[in-house]
Amino acid sequence: MRKKLIIGSVLILLGFGSWLSPLFSADAPRVTKDELKGLFGNPDLILLDVRSGSDWKNSDSKIQGAIREEPDQIKSWVQKYSKDKIIVLYCA
Repeated sequence: MRKKLIIGSVLILLGFGSWLSPLFSADAPRVTKDELKGLFGNPDLILLDVRSGSDWKNSDSKIQGAIREEPDQIKSWVQKYSKDKIIVLYCA
């Protein structure tokens, strides 16, 4: 059953100082599923599901409260989110 929290790659970005380089860097901060669970309920958390359209659409596992964003459209949505929040991107 895929109802469990399954996260293939999770990036946690504190602020947006240099959005694009940490996003694709091996040095980008990472968070485990247990650490992410600990962030649920935090008003500063913004959870972004950045799976490709077909992967997202065909998935039966979606994290409640996550906001869906197209991964290849980062320049169009990056300005929507406060730099003072904890931004977590995930894909599976």
